[in-house]
Amino acid sequence: MVHGALKNTTTRNGIIPKMKKLTWFVGSVVLGLALGLVGCGQKQAVETSALESSFKSAEPAAQTTVGKAVEAIKKADYPAALAELQKLAADAKLTPEQQTAVKDIIEQLKKLAAETLKQASEGANKAAGDLQKTLTK
Repeated sequence: MVHGALKNTTTRNGIIPKMKKLTWFVGSVVLGLALGLVGCGQKQAVETSALESSFKSAEPAAQTTVGKAVEAIKKADYPAALAELQKLAADAKLTPEQQTAVKDIIEQLKKLAAETLKQASEGANKAAGDLQKTLTK
């Protein structure tokens, strides 16, 4: 009985319809942010040619790790790529050329992560502003 009375009160005040609109709005914003971060299929380039060429004559284990990192970069799986590159960076047997190549790719990935985070933050701020405008209507 209390539940029915509460249901009628909230519907009469218009709270439930506003919450449904809010739910759809928030869902749309989250979907938009997700598509924006993915880039609608466009991947930001990370230049791996120097990394690949510096490891052509490396031992097989290092070549395998580089291959995994490059494949992860191509799939835009940057955390996996970073993990593989950090394994390489910890290897004391790397040549100076290899160390530089690994360091450069790690820096590119960090820069890409920072840009993505900035875009997400800007999108979240815009969504919060839009949400506040919607709630005040």
